[in-house]
Amino acid sequence: MTVERTLEGTPSSLPTMLKAALPALPGVNLLPGIRKAGGDLPDLRVSRHGVEIDPAHVAAYSRVCGFAQSEIRGQALPLTYPHMLAFPLHMAIMTDGSFPYPAIGTVHLRNAITQRRPIAPAEVLDVTAVATNLRGHAKGRVFDLVTTVTSDAETVWESTSTYLRVGKGDASAPSEGAPLEVVPSNGVEWRLAGNLGRRYAAVSGDHNPIHLYPLTAKAFGFPRQIAHGMWSKARCVAAIANRLPDAVTVEVEFKKPIVLPGTVAFGSRVVDDGAHQGIDFSLTNPKSGAPHLVGRSR
Repeated sequence: MTVERTLEGTPSSLPTMLKAALPALPGVNLLPGIRKAGGDLPDLRVSRHGVEIDPAHVAAYSRVCGFAQSEIRGQALPLTYPHMLAFPLHMAIMTDGSFPYPAIGTVHLRNAITQRRPIAPAEVLDVTAVATNLRGHAKGRVFDLVTTVTSDAETVWESTSTYLRVGKGDASAPSEGAPLEVVPSNGVEWRLAGNLGRRYAAVSGDHNPIHLYPLTAKAFGFPRQIAHGMWSKARCVAAIANRLPDAVTVEVEFKKPIVLPGTVAFGSRVVDDGAHQGIDFSLTNPKSGAPHLVGRSR
């Protein structure tokens, strides 16, 4: 039987992030109620009802992610913005006592967003998230966090975030699908400041320590802090926003982390082969060409 849970108001991110960190602390992670021992996903649906959009928050998000001023003042939310409304639900699921894996240390592999139509900032929204489709992977286990956003009972936005929990792999696990193609740089480069992770955390609520400071990132095996995956997707979407149709799916795969401060190269190309129309795009290392993110719109 599905357990239904509702989050009231605007959830505070700090207590949730502290709760998320506990299973990653040696010793603490063995305590009852904190220990994550693996197993099946809970049949849990978490929702927010009657969510009103804060224009100041949309503006702050748009500035951090590079959406044009016309997007900030426009009649529609940036395509990636509803992820901000969904993130507290994702964290509520992954920090629930019934969830089998720690939130911190779980790797975001892919994200696909389908916008059925533009969402006006004045709309009042209902947002629901579930964890589903636990399956084997060559490097461990993967699962999906599926989000649905409705307005007046009309589904207007959906997303699927696929996460990997590294562990004992399954060599016989089926492929997750053909990888997206890397698009070479068009000569566009973005220089990313060392505080980018903290700026994005301030608007998203995602204060995962791997994104904040060199010291906190090194504790999890990174040389310095790294950019949020969903920031990198939003930045790419901002770069092609004026070429996207109202109804569109944008999917990305996250590859090598973007270490901050740093420079990334952006590339895009229009695809129209008769069967498919859209834009392929990538973020790559400007020196080696190694991909940080590959994506496409259709």
